[in-house]
Amino acid sequence: MDTTAISLHPDITDKRLVRAFSYIGGKWTAAQDGATLGVTNPADGSALGDIARLSGEESAHAVDVAQDAFPAWSALLPQDRSTILRRWFDLMIENREDLARIMVLEQGKPLSEARGEIDYAASFVEFYAEEAKRPNIEGVTSHLHDAEVELWLEPVGVVALVTPWNFPSAMLTRKAAAALAAGCTVLAHPSSETPYSALALAELAERAGLPAGVFNVVTGNASDVVTPWTADARVRALSFTGSTEIGRLLYRASAETVKKLVLELGGHAPVIVFKGADLDEAVAETLMAKFATSGQDCLGANRIYVERPIYDEFCRRFTEATKALRIGTGMDDPDIGPLMNEKAVAKQEEHVADALEKGAKLACGGKRHDLGPLFYEPTVLTDVPDTALIMREETFGPVAPITPFESEDEVIARANDSEYGLVAYVHSLDPRRIYRVSRALQFGMVAVNRTKVTGAPIPFGGTKQSGMGREGARRGMEEFMEIKYVCRDWA
Repeated sequence: MDTTAISLHPDITDKRLVRAFSYIGGKWTAAQDGATLGVTNPADGSALGDIARLSGEESAHAVDVAQDAFPAWSALLPQDRSTILRRWFDLMIENREDLARIMVLEQGKPLSEARGEIDYAASFVEFYAEEAKRPNIEGVTSHLHDAEVELWLEPVGVVALVTPWNFPSAMLTRKAAAALAAGCTVLAHPSSETPYSALALAELAERAGLPAGVFNVVTGNASDVVTPWTADARVRALSFTGSTEIGRLLYRASAETVKKLVLELGGHAPVIVFKGADLDEAVAETLMAKFATSGQDCLGANRIYVERPIYDEFCRRFTEATKALRIGTGMDDPDIGPLMNEKAVAKQEEHVADALEKGAKLACGGKRHDLGPLFYEPTVLTDVPDTALIMREETFGPVAPITPFESEDEVIARANDSEYGLVAYVHSLDPRRIYRVSRALQFGMVAVNRTKVTGAPIPFGGTKQSGMGREGARRGMEEFMEIKYVCRDWA
């Protein structure tokens, strides 16, 4: 069995969940040349261990493995695939605490948030264990004499999944469970900053009975691992969660082989608080929308618009609530943990400095915290102009910009003035306004008087350059399936 430093952590009880090698064809696989990548704890910079850094040639071999496994997996009875997925779900719940602690060590998020992510990740496996039984043949009224028409849903084949560091478990299961339920075989590449969560899920998938070659996790540099997949015509679909910039590159790279694509890209979520809203609720929900996962969330509130009559009071309450947030290492279960890397912290500094230079006011925070170089104070900026970088770009950190607005039409135009269209948050108690604004906002998802809206039964996704396709719900499984039209002549 491969070992790694993280396995020595006293809070992880099942050491077999900690793996340092890729998982290909049912085997734990080191790089042929022994190459590795180091993984560190963002809370203190300490080394967690080294993972295998596979080459492009080795990643290409994983396609052979997945292709060989596809015929038998796709031919399996749907209820048999369902049984295996259900067992995977059960094992995730049984090992929830270890999975959460692995995530805290490599990603840094507060322990309670990590536990919540494991529950969220497991919910997709449970949901698709049920959906696996339901891709039924659809009968269609025939347009031809003496003919019978049917539509069949069939798995596309081998699919590639590329997942991010901010939700290392949930983003994998949301994709993989849907693909596996559809009858596809999977190639997964986790972020090199948070690989242990994905490898732990591979260990549990093996225990659940997923056949060799059906679910493969390939670690290494993203360019080495993913490039062979985009070029290989046998990889029929690719699903990616990450930045819009990388999404565009994958879009171009996949064009030659005309793959099906599911892209969940950047977000730049507006929060719109109208006068007459429940102000206590609006402050609490906006605080959650901004600072969950230390702000490192594509659904994170990035622009907070507050109607002028309640602007000053909202800013006062929101600032006081922000000052009360606890900062600490993930295992201490604070409100705010470390950011993922130096680049993330530098972006907070850049956005704050730019906003202040353009006339914004600093209400609280605005600098690194004494706990360590990757900790940044929860920050509130008020009177932020639309010309500031933070109002144009995704911040991905614990900085909240607030700005006033005067009218409904004005704030809708300002909220929609973005290349992104993932989620928007609206706070109002006026049902007519809620309807008008929800219809007018150019976003794939709209949350009204609340923050938490995602889950396995809903189709997650955005518009414009926030992506294409949907994850979750039945539509998430259909992204990995093709429609076959069969017309039979009974004459």
